[in-house]
Amino acid sequence: MKLVDGGILLSELEKMADVMFGGLVKAVVDVEREIMVVDAGMHADEEDYLLKNGSDQKNLWGVNIYPKNGDFLIEFDSMINLRPQQGNLSRGVEDPQLQKKIQGIVRKLVLKK
Repeated sequence: MKLVDGGILLSELEKMADVMFGGLVKAVVDVEREIMVVDAGMHADEEDYLLKNGSDQKNLWGVNIYPKNGDFLIEFDSMINLRPQQGNLSRGVEDPQLQKKIQGIVRKLVLKK
């Protein structure tokens, strides 16, 4: 597991994807602190790490990052996203504004060079 608060090279994510899941890297993004944790077998483990290190659960969202060919895709799919109390009734992130915020944070933290 790796905390990303200043940036991570895309090439490093590509190596993680090859080792862990053959194409994807699980990540949990803290939308308040604008940090993320990557490279764990489960989003719940990354969420737990962030909770133990000062994050608030309402700000944590699970994504899958697919690094490939010098770029990456972000998929909103994690059991930790299922939050009826916050109005999110699926494994995805239903709020388009929140999706944009998460994408912006990930794009800021993933460095292509």
